[in-house]
Amino acid sequence: MQSLAEGHPEAMDLLYDRYHRPVFSFALRMMGDRDQAEELLQEVYLRAWRRASRFTDARGSLISWLLSITHNMAIDEIRKQQRRPQKQQAEDQTELMISLRADGISMDTHAILTERRELVRKAMDQLPQPQREVLELAYFNGLTQREISELLDTPLGTIKTRMRLALRKMQESVELQSLEAT
Repeated sequence: MQSLAEGHPEAMDLLYDRYHRPVFSFALRMMGDRDQAEELLQEVYLRAWRRASRFTDARGSLISWLLSITHNMAIDEIRKQQRRPQKQQAEDQTELMISLRADGISMDTHAILTERRELVRKAMDQLPQPQREVLELAYFNGLTQREISELLDTPLGTIKTRMRLALRKMQESVELQSLEAT
């Protein structure tokens, strides 16, 4: 990261070669569109280049820093897309309703799933960075605990503990949020 902060292009090549797959995978899962994920990937590495001097090991690993940048930029882009005025005609609404029914998803189920997604997102945001990092790598990037251990250069037992604690905290958070909503 020091070389990257000093502007050495080979440092960016190394960073990209090492981490582009998990960053792209995470971007793709968040954006849901390959073209948007590729565009986001480029923007993430541009931001990493510009902010390399701000990276510090004390806050977490390099991959977690890149995934945090990816997450924040994806959220910003999704919000921008939702804010853009879009003409929706009655036919578009009808198409949406038909597609939901064709997929076997009722409007009620769709609303419940959306609400649950929001509860889980809030619970994830409350986790300490090391716990959130292992969950993101496991669930968004499809890595096993052993792969996460190797990637983060952290003992497997530590990864298992972080994952167990994170899942427990998330369950408690979701339950608490659900109770508060009723």
